[in-house]
This record gives sequence, structure tokens and C-alpha cells, in this order.
Amino acid sequence: MSEAKKIIAVVGATGSQGGGLARAILADHDGPFALRALTRDVGSPGARRLADAGAEVVAADLDDERSVRSAFEGAYGAFVVTNFWAPRPEWDVRRRSAARMEQEQAGNAARAARAAGLRHVIWSTLEDTRETLRDAAGQPEVPVLEGDYTVPHFDAKAEADRLFTAEGVPTTFLRTTFFYEAFLRGMGPVRAEDGTLVLTLPMADARLAGIASDDIGRTALGVFRHPELIGRTVSIAGSHHTGAEIAGLFTAALGEQVHYRPAGLDEYRASGAFAADEVANMFAYYVKAADVFTGDRDLDAVRALNPGLQSLPEWLARHAKEVVQ
Repeated sequence: MSEAKKIIAVVGATGSQGGGLARAILADHDGPFALRALTRDVGSPGARRLADAGAEVVAADLDDERSVRSAFEGAYGAFVVTNFWAPRPEWDVRRRSAARMEQEQAGNAARAARAAGLRHVIWSTLEDTRETLRDAAGQPEVPVLEGDYTVPHFDAKAEADRLFTAEGVPTTFLRTTFFYEAFLRGMGPVRAEDGTLVLTLPMADARLAGIASDDIGRTALGVFRHPELIGRTVSIAGSHHTGAEIAGLFTAALGEQVHYRPAGLDEYRASGAFAADEVANMFAYYVKAADVFTGDRDLDAVRALNPGLQSLPEWLARHAKEVVQ
């Protein structure tokens, strides 16, 4: 009789990161893990697709600790991700910041994981940017947001790391990075008035670490295969490129010249782009911490966990024409 598969409870299984892991588990037919897909709406099209593919689909809401604990019961491990950018009703926006929401949800997940006796949790996290973005006098070099954060969607997750540690949860801290998919959501090349394509990024000549969102989940599956990574931080990316190099890769993928224009941070803040202050601060961090940030993301080490890791040229071969309409 074959050994029963270990259940991995995947938070946000219909989203970008969790969805990548959900699909990776389902595709790994002979692997040691079975998928328990956690979602707030088990009747959504995404949830139904997972159920049709053979997943166990369970209702859970990170704002409801009891529901998360119930969903974790009997599982071997869990992938936990929070969504800083999730749409929220106005009453929730008024009562708490997105950073506070992430920390409350992470705390609920950590306590639920401890209570359920999970043996391996992967927490999708990021670096704390605040020390890096201080000047020699210890003052913030960029506008402070949501209290005392410089890049709230980074800093709040980094602060939440300690919640898993404090609960004694056996955790791997999976540090992600810029998603290639951001190029599909307004950060890709645009056509200027003279007809040329221009890629505008506020990153000067620094290298940007990027990854396909699906590869976060695929790499997480590799981490679950290595319990020796419990207690460790695993920082991931699929490529490291300068803005000029990214423009060159778009040029090759599109068959049309793409010009790189390095915007200033103040210019970007004034651009009216989505979350412009926070995104400008994020790029300020990417630029100042570039050597450490990319150095911590060893592409060969990531590929050892996820042999199918997509480089940016590989991703662009599939998606570049979706970027420029």
C-alpha cells in the first residue's frame, strides 16, 4: 500500500503566488504532497477549477483565525501569503491600514499553524527597507508612509516574520521580489507621442531582481521537499537586469526598438501612477540595496529548487505582446 500524501494547505490558492503552488502540486502527480486549496469563496470560478483538477477546496479567511485553524487541521504544511493590495470595503480601510491588516492576518495564520501542529510553514515575506533608506543621521531618505514605514508592503511582512518565530512555528521565510507581471499592469513599455516605445523605470542603472509569480509557487514546492530549510530565509528571483537590459529584452521579444528612460523618484511620485509614493520608495530601496538584494537571490540556488525557473527572456517570449497593445 502506498504511503498517504502529505497535505499542503495553500492560502490564496486562487491568487498569483498561492495559485502557482496549487498548480505545481496538482501537476506533480507522483510527488509526496496533496493540495488543500484555501479560499474565501469556494464557489468562485478559480476554486471550482481547482476542485475539478482534484484539489480539496476549503473555505478560510485570514481575518478569521478559527477558520484558518480548521483549514490547517490534519495538514503537514502550509503556504501563507497576505495581499497588501487586496481590494477592501471602505469600513475596513477606515479601521486599519493595509500594513496592519497584513500583520493581523499573519498573526492569525501563525497561531493557527501552531494550534494545528503543522510541521512546515512557508511564509511569503520581504525585507525591511527602513534601515537601508535612512541617511547618515538616521533620518528617512524617502517619505514615511502608514505610520513609520518606508515601503509598507515590504516592511509589514518583514515585521510579521517574528510572529511565526514567537509561536514556535517551523517556518521557512520565502523572500520574494518584483513580479514580471507588473509589466502587464502599467509598468511596461508605452508608446510615446512620436510612436516610439519607451520603458520608464525609476531605477537609474541598478539591477532589478524579478520573478514570474508562478515561479514563487513552484519554488515553494521545492522548499517543501527540503525540510532542512525550516528556520532559514530563502530569497528568490528568476533574473537580475538593469533597466537598459530590460528594454533590450523587450526589443528582442517585440521585434521593435524599446528605449529605456530612467525616471527620477520625485518625477515618479508626481506621475499619478498607482501607489506612486510607495512604488517610488520601493525603487529607491531596489537602487540603494541593489548589490545586497540581488546578491541574496542566487539564481542557481533558486533553480536547484525549481528547475523550470523562468528567466525574463523566457517570460517575455510568452507575454511581451500582451504588454504593448
